[in-house]
Amino acid sequence: MKIIVTGGAGFIGCNVARFHLDRGDKVVAIDNLSRRGSADNLEWLKKAGSPEFIKLDMADYDSLKTAISSHKDADIIYHMAGQVAVTISVADPRRDFEVNAKGTFNLLEAVRTLKADPAIIYASTNKVYGEMASVKIVEKNGRYQYASLRNGISEDMLLDFHSPYGCSKGCADQYIIDYARIYGLKTISMRQSCIYGVRQFGVADQGWIMHFIISAILDRPVIIYGDGKQVRDILYIDDLIQAFQAAYKNIGKVKGTAFNIGGGINNQMSILELVSMLEDKLKRKIRTQYAAWRPGDQRIYISDIEKARKLLTWEPKVSKAEGIDMLIDWAKKNKEMFI
Repeated sequence: MKIIVTGGAGFIGCNVARFHLDRGDKVVAIDNLSRRGSADNLEWLKKAGSPEFIKLDMADYDSLKTAISSHKDADIIYHMAGQVAVTISVADPRRDFEVNAKGTFNLLEAVRTLKADPAIIYASTNKVYGEMASVKIVEKNGRYQYASLRNGISEDMLLDFHSPYGCSKGCADQYIIDYARIYGLKTISMRQSCIYGVRQFGVADQGWIMHFIISAILDRPVIIYGDGKQVRDILYIDDLIQAFQAAYKNIGKVKGTAFNIGGGINNQMSILELVSMLEDKLKRKIRTQYAAWRPGDQRIYISDIEKARKLLTWEPKVSKAEGIDMLIDWAKKNKEMFI
């Protein structure tokens, strides 16, 4: 099997690439190496096998088309490249658009015009649902909860892009779906909740679980946007990769489909609950600082993963306690990477 991973040196991308390298597959990693840690992730991949690396920016259509043309026989394109932070999108919305919306359009056009036939698995986001102001929430036991949604947010929720990041990712999400309907491309949009795991270089505005763990180990303060009572369902990277594999296995019946992919109701956690958990596990106090709410930030988001259960026969295997323990262990062994 041959696979292409855009954003192949990023957190999710490098883990996907490593999964396939370990299986003996041919891997082509595309990345512009702009994010912190991407060069380290690329070196980690090179030690695991022999991935082909192509350095380019997704906004550069001609270079991207040339790269795809050289690998028209790819079985899967994992489109993981993107600008990933709401705060950065607010500061530089044009660049956010060029990477997320235009970059995704460029990839789809390259595949369409070259008449290639890979499955395209896209890393979308729960931010396509916006603030979900119509969903009633309550505050209980120091955290936000849905007033009536027992299983969380399903794919039937209306899209309501909020923030430049939400707009750019939402635009890309809809292009992914429509290129299956109009041109027959084998596309899947994975509307991901909070993904965490090894090789993640978390910062204050993205990758919050890893950011908190690194900060706690290095005795650095962490920034909490809002009041810390906001809740997310968290999903370990290995479970996400298994969702990708299930999507590819069932691509014939689910192409052009969007899935909400996260830890679900059994793996939900508030920011303050994570702080408390880390303090217990690490036996130290975490210094916290508070900042204003970010635009479009959801008080609570929990994925209803029933659609993925039914159509992909997939569900998370790694509990939040197990995942966080593994991540703490990895961060302790590699803390020099974050100094």
